[in-house]
Amino acid sequence: VQLQASGGGLVQAGGSLSLSCAASGRTSSSYATGWFRQAPGKEREFVAAITWSGGMTDYADSVKGRFTISRDNAKKTVYLQMNSLKPEDTAVYYCASRIVYSDSLSDMFEYAFWGQGTLVTVSS
Repeated sequence: VQLQASGGGLVQAGGSLSLSCAASGRTSSSYATGWFRQAPGKEREFVAAITWSGGMTDYADSVKGRFTISRDNAKKTVYLQMNSLKPEDTAVYYCASRIVYSDSLSDMFEYAFWGQGTLVTVSS
């Protein structure tokens, strides 16, 4: 599975951005796709994830109510709509896919396929 993330950029606090993650290759084996982020000097952390079948979602507490993850099965693309952005949302955002089934979607180590990151910068 190959993943291509796009949509990052610079936005003022309170603004919105939408990220896209397009999948290609053996996507039929993919169970879920998620977004993770890594801020300078910090560890990579879970943001949101969605299953391809059933559309089950999970969000980090820090983004609940502000971010929405969705998918388009026909386009093999996952989206992350980010609203009410805060300076602390500044990070490189990565999308990743997993084939492992689990009730929890937030475990980074369950994700085997990773795309390149896209930088999101939120100015105050």
